[in-house]
Amino acid sequence: MKKKLLAALLVGAMVLGMVGCGSKSSDATAGSAAASTSGDLIKVGIINNDPNESGYRTANDADMKAMFTEENGYEASFAYSLKNDEQITAAQKFIQDGVDYLLLSAADTAGWDSVLKDAQDAGIRVILFDRTIDADESLYEASIVSDMAKEGETAVTWLKDQGLDSINVIHIQGVMGSAAQQGRTGALDDAAAAGDLTIVDQQTAEWNAEKAQQIVQSAIDAGKDFNVIYAENDDMAKGAVAALDKANISHGVGKDVVVMGFDCNAWALEELLNQNWNYDGQCNPFQASYIDEVIKTIQDGGTPEEKVIIMEEKGFDATTITQDDVDKYGI
Repeated sequence: MKKKLLAALLVGAMVLGMVGCGSKSSDATAGSAAASTSGDLIKVGIINNDPNESGYRTANDADMKAMFTEENGYEASFAYSLKNDEQITAAQKFIQDGVDYLLLSAADTAGWDSVLKDAQDAGIRVILFDRTIDADESLYEASIVSDMAKEGETAVTWLKDQGLDSINVIHIQGVMGSAAQQGRTGALDDAAAAGDLTIVDQQTAEWNAEKAQQIVQSAIDAGKDFNVIYAENDDMAKGAVAALDKANISHGVGKDVVVMGFDCNAWALEELLNQNWNYDGQCNPFQASYIDEVIKTIQDGGTPEEKVIIMEEKGFDATTITQDDVDKYGI
């Protein structure tokens, strides 16, 4: 690691000299962690959720693969799972392989202390992205995340401000224990406990559209009284809407059921633009450049200024969204 650090410092000085020319190509080179002059690449092991989980995850995975390339000075290996134990096994393998950095989007917030301590003992730097974990901050260099709790609070505040006579919610949760599920669930549970709304059904569809459709169909068949679908990602909202359509239940602006999703897939924002849905909460999938900057700082012998790097996000309302919003924020 010391040899790689010294080499990276030398390259960093060379890159600074090229930046003075002001060319776009020099700026791009400076924006990524460079390989050492000896030709060594920075080895990263990237543990992520299944790219097929959602449009958000597909965009997130593509962003990581575009950044962590040999051209940008990296040798990258990828592992995918929606199960915490399988992710931990992948982390143990990356540690044995001697990666320089372990990049982690954890399936569950718990259970990471031991393997991250092993990484630390091996001199491997850990950077979290997309998901937080319940572990001591000394075990990782930085965490690049969305504020999932704020996403939930923004959505629930919007819902309470809609002036509905009553708020009866079918709540479709993501993978239980994930940071996204906990944050988006927490705000809704708090509102229910305060008497601001009623949760008539609350089940996990594990981010899956088909499972979400089954949950809503079962609620319809059981005669449950609801006027809001609160789905913790766009795919599950899509599945819920399929069940509403099958039952000829209207949804969207001025209709029988309010539809809420998260992630801001372009097709979901189009649903808002057409007023078939009512709300979509943004979740930014583009974290690779943030991670690259953290690695660059460490390679230059520095420490990231912030331990937790939170990306700015917003919620979109079907009555105010524009085509420009869809084009700018849709993923």
